[in-house]
Parts: sequence; C-alpha cells; structure tokens
Amino acid sequence: MSAVWEFREMNFHRDTKRSDVRSYLTNMAEIERWELERVRVHQDGSRYVRLRRKIYHLQRTG
Repeated sequence: MSAVWEFREMNFHRDTKRSDVRSYLTNMAEIERWELERVRVHQDGSRYVRLRRKIYHLQRTG
C-alpha cells in the first residue's frame, strides 16, 4: 500500500516576522499533524511553504 498525502500551500508576506511564521508552523505540526515539505524564500522576502500530511483510510473488518 503506497502512502497517500494531502498538501497545503501557504504564502507569507515579507513583513511577517520569522518567529511568527515559526510559531504558526509549529502549531500546525503539533495540532493538525502537518509536516514541512518545502520552504522557499523569494528575493522580495516573501515565503512560500508547502506542508504535507498522510491520509489514513480505515477499512471495515469482519
């Protein structure tokens, strides 16, 4: 069985503090089980973040 992933992409404005981005992503990881897949910092200072989490499909037994 191969892994099935759900993705979420976010952009942060260049005026957003680094500590604010870090605390937001930490909460996403701890509460909603997202993990960091990719971060890009553009030349203008804005940040592109891509998160992923595994989707679990439960099957009925019996």
